This record gives sequence, C-alpha cells and structure tokens, in this order.
Amino acid sequence: MSASSDNFVLKLAETDADLRAAQRLRYTVFVEELGGSGDLVDHENRLEKDKFDPFYDHLMLLDTNRSEGVENQVVGVYRLLRDDQMPQIGQYYTEGEYDISALKESGRKLLELGRSCLHPDYRGGAAMYLLWNGLADYVFKHGIEILFGTASFHGTDIDALAPSLSLLHHRHLAPEDIRVKARADHYQNMNLFAENDINRVAAMREVPSLIKGYLRLGGCVGEGAYVDHAFNTTDVCLVMDTEKLNATQRNIYTRGAK
Repeated sequence: MSASSDNFVLKLAETDADLRAAQRLRYTVFVEELGGSGDLVDHENRLEKDKFDPFYDHLMLLDTNRSEGVENQVVGVYRLLRDDQMPQIGQYYTEGEYDISALKESGRKLLELGRSCLHPDYRGGAAMYLLWNGLADYVFKHGIEILFGTASFHGTDIDALAPSLSLLHHRHLAPEDIRVKARADHYQNMNLFAENDINRVAAMREVPSLIKGYLRLGGCVGEGAYVDHAFNTTDVCLVMDTEKLNATQRNIYTRGAK
C-alpha cells in the first residue's frame, strides 16, 4: 500500500527500519513532548515501543523533502490492528483500558487505531488529512465496519479537563449497542458538569485536534475516561461506525482514497 502527493509518501511499514522510524517519532511526541513512559520504552535509542508493535500494521507518512533516510523523513504514524490479526496477540491494546465487549460481540469487522501522532512541524496542515486518506484506503480494502481506539488529553488534572470531558459525555456518547466503558481500576466519570453549565465553545476549544477530527466525522466516545499516569494522559475511547457517516463526512474522510 502506497500513495504520494507532491513530496509526501504514504506507506505501511515493511522493514525493521520502518518500524524503528515510527517508534522514533512516537518517542519524540509521546515521551519527549508529552512526558510519557512505558516498560519497553528505549530511552537510549529514543524509541517508544511496546509488546504490541510486532503484531500491528504501521501506517507512515513521509516527507521526501527532508534529509535522506526513513528515520528523518517519517512525519506521521498510525498503528492499526484488524480483528483478524488480533488472535496473534490475544487482545487489543484498548482492552487494557476499556471493556470493549460490545464491539467484539457485534459481529462486525473491527479496526483498532492507536499511537497516532504527527511531527510538531506538520500539525495544522495537510498531513493529518493525508494520513486519514491512507486510513480510508485501508478501511475500504479490508471491509472495516467499526473503527475504535483511545485518544488522549495531555495531563491528568481532571479539574482542568472536566468541562471538555463533560461536553463529550453529554453531546457525543456512543449508542448503547457499541458503547465501551473504561475499566474500573482507572475509571474517571466524565459526567462532571450538567450540560447547561458548560461553556461549550471554551470546552471544545480544549479538546485535542485528533478527537475533534473524529467527532466531525461522526465519531463518538465511550463511557468514562481512563487516567493513564504512566503516559501523563487522560484517555477517551473513540468509536466510529462507518455506516453512520453522512455524505459530507464520507467525502471528507475518503478524499483521495482508492
């Protein structure tokens, strides 16, 4: 799978060097920028990695205008796991944070998304849409019906995040038949303010761009947030039913897909 637009190239990781390049970018974003950590993080080589990586597909966006070498050129990554791949490892990454029984019992084709990040120099431009185009291509190729995965607010100060979490709970909670729920050991209630007490504009302004992007596409969130002190994040689980996308949303999401 590959695609290009001017100086950008979109591909799935094929080699150990590709995977290391994805892990290097993840280290820059999740460890150096956001203060995260993990049992298998390699600080000496600046690689953010875990036990799930060998079993997943890794979608990569490269800028060929950057100096030669995949580690220098990778500017965006996505980690993907289809339901037919999951038995190799025995669980989804998301299951460490959320009970996803409703999705697994739905009988529909699932795709877990994770570890999505962009190099700081490429945020706010076309890079995220190019990654989404590649994701859309992957979704159609494999007949995916439901996409899901955790996405993060930076930090674990729930008081600061309360308006945004409450807004997501009131306005974007997933339908019951596909509603996942944060696990009890780290469960954080998101219903912290009555809807009428929320300054919706201010609250949405504090929602990370990736989460807002999924909401615009018709995505929704599970019940409860998961406070991840190791990664210094507060996570929500996003769920997107591809059948629920309206025509406008579908055009945004699939622009350039083939």
